[in-house]
Amino acid sequence: MKRPTTAGSRTHHSGFTPGFARTRMKPGQSQAHPGVAPLHPMTHRNTSFQALPRPIGLVPYRYDLADHFPDMAAEITGQSKLVCHVVGDTGGVQDGEFQSHVADHMITQLSSGQGGKPQFCYHVGDVVYYTGAKDDYYPQFYEPYAHYEVPIFSIPGNHDGEVDDPSAQTSLDGWIAYFMQAHPDVDPISHDAPRVQLDLPNVYWTLLTPFATFIGMYTNVPEHGSIDSTQQQWLTHEFATAPADRALILALHHPIYSFDVYHSGSSKMADALENAIRDTGRVPNLVLSGHVHNYQRIEQDIAPDGPTPFIVTGNGGYHNLHKLHTKVDQAAGDTGAVLKYGNDTCWGFMTLTIDKDTIAGVVTEVDRVGTARQGDSFSYPTKPVRLANPKSVPTL
Repeated sequence: MKRPTTAGSRTHHSGFTPGFARTRMKPGQSQAHPGVAPLHPMTHRNTSFQALPRPIGLVPYRYDLADHFPDMAAEITGQSKLVCHVVGDTGGVQDGEFQSHVADHMITQLSSGQGGKPQFCYHVGDVVYYTGAKDDYYPQFYEPYAHYEVPIFSIPGNHDGEVDDPSAQTSLDGWIAYFMQAHPDVDPISHDAPRVQLDLPNVYWTLLTPFATFIGMYTNVPEHGSIDSTQQQWLTHEFATAPADRALILALHHPIYSFDVYHSGSSKMADALENAIRDTGRVPNLVLSGHVHNYQRIEQDIAPDGPTPFIVTGNGGYHNLHKLHTKVDQAAGDTGAVLKYGNDTCWGFMTLTIDKDTIAGVVTEVDRVGTARQGDSFSYPTKPVRLANPKSVPTL
């Protein structure tokens, strides 16, 4: 069988091909730790593209903090900076202690006062495993974050949208039951960990804040992601109309680049971003993703202003971590993307601080016994990036 062509840390449309050969695992073993259960215990998974639910908001699906959380927006403006947590792939379906360790340190940071209290959390998907069922939201969402007092915003991941038994659920019904309710209330399923639902306008949506615009895609269920032409048109429109006086952050569950041995990155998602840049000239200041269960900060040269950071933060609590195949400051293949920091042995979360000048990030790494330490830290400019000649955007 002919091996599909690779492009560095991405898998092309032709199929799965990580940067290095993948070791055949024995039954019952994971990619990360021998003896740990694999990603999904079922013998069959439905990973086909799933139909999208009806939006509850109007096009272009924008959610302005000033309208929905005016006190938060005023606080951000008053202190001249936005502070938020970013986390992904959190569901502690088989072993909840790793998710609990991460959640505990996120909660501690809310009251520590170090670096400023985060105003919200942005979750990059896979809130609940394995199929995002509503009944799994108490043990994997409500209970772990019972004392996490700030809002948790989210885009869905593939497991949030996956459906194994269509007679028992519809795609994204659990995610919608919390994140996308026209009349937010406390769902009885939250039991002793009540959290008021959100009224996000759609499964892909844009968060407007005083210092950054977060454009959040929904990349559906298939491996390496998939979006339809309607979402691509929406993405391009949001790039074209994003405020010119603040940073632009793109969030999507499936990463464009990843130097791991299990999933790798996605050329399909690279195409989506490349098309949006080529049609508008706007380049994101930061790209956030999950799906791969580790932490990576990757740089790619798109604009002459400086490298664009692509961050994978898929180590938020799911027990199984994915190994990296590339060392720091090395590029793989012909994409030109370079791994600047990676950790495949710890869980964790990221704290972003955004002001008029910089996007600064600090990563908290949590080991398997719950001990935390500082990991990666970085700073990139918030100045909006536009290409003088959008047609010259390099192939991502």
